[in-house]
Amino acid sequence: MSIVNREWHLAARPVGEPTASDFSFVSAELEELAQGQILVRNDWMSVDPYMRPRMNDVPSYIPPFELDKPMTGSAVGTVLASRSDSIPVGTTVLHFCGWREYAILDKSAIQVVDPALAPTQAYLGVLGTTGLTAWAGLTEIAPVRKGDVVFVSAAAGAVGSVAGQFARRLGASRVIGSAGGPDKVRRLTADFGFDAGLDYREGDLHRQLKAAAPDGIDVYFDNVGGDHLEAAIGSMNNYGRIAMCGSVSTYHATSPVAAPRNLSLAIGKRITMRGFIVMDHMNLMPTFVPRAAGWLRDGSLHADETVVSGIENAVEAFLAMMRGANTGKMLVRL
Repeated sequence: MSIVNREWHLAARPVGEPTASDFSFVSAELEELAQGQILVRNDWMSVDPYMRPRMNDVPSYIPPFELDKPMTGSAVGTVLASRSDSIPVGTTVLHFCGWREYAILDKSAIQVVDPALAPTQAYLGVLGTTGLTAWAGLTEIAPVRKGDVVFVSAAAGAVGSVAGQFARRLGASRVIGSAGGPDKVRRLTADFGFDAGLDYREGDLHRQLKAAAPDGIDVYFDNVGGDHLEAAIGSMNNYGRIAMCGSVSTYHATSPVAAPRNLSLAIGKRITMRGFIVMDHMNLMPTFVPRAAGWLRDGSLHADETVVSGIENAVEAFLAMMRGANTGKMLVRL
């Protein structure tokens, strides 16, 4: 069976904000399956902020994208052909060969998922590393205690919107989120259960956060860095905890960015600031997935999605996500 695969390559390393010219859309004929391999037709793929630093040729916790090679990322799809006795045709699998229509994979590179438990795209979002990031951050990195006031940045995004809901479930007395624009801020309280929303586009986050949390905050889930981290440190109570998940405000920077100007406050306040990578917490996945799936079924967990159709529009989806066009998880339906 001859199959022509359409796939996205990184054509050039972006300087500042990426543009469409930094990518190339390539067609390539697939090789024949070797013994033990499977052929997957990708149904959904994920685009995520962490992919932007991977476009730079610098050491990190995950290798950078190679130029003129297929890009990678999480995807879920259906097995079309199999030379593995344990993975039959029709199986739904999760893997890391997104940014293409088809993928040839070894058994060791896939995870079988249950489409009866939840819609398959949920394994790229709330039931996948997106949801686990929020859960690990608020249970192991900056544990939420009963009565805590919690602040979440990028709170209308994939991780942030779930983190706010988890904070409430873990006993927070007040949950505050930041987002860009009045519609997203409204959805924080209307759809995701936050007590207050801050519009970072209005500026003066210090003032906004002080007004929303006059008695200070105890936990900050940081997806943004920069002025958000500075505002959080300014409002943090003694012995506060910060889970440093992402720093999206710095991803397009072309020169070194200043650290928060009030970082010295962390000393007197005895603040704990800890960065983390979700892959270090995969041991939580076997208990997290059925628990979160149950919350999805009973309606107590709201997982929003922004969907773009067509592999040919994957770069457009990524660029839009980096500009904040999504609410909840940004997905590409192939």
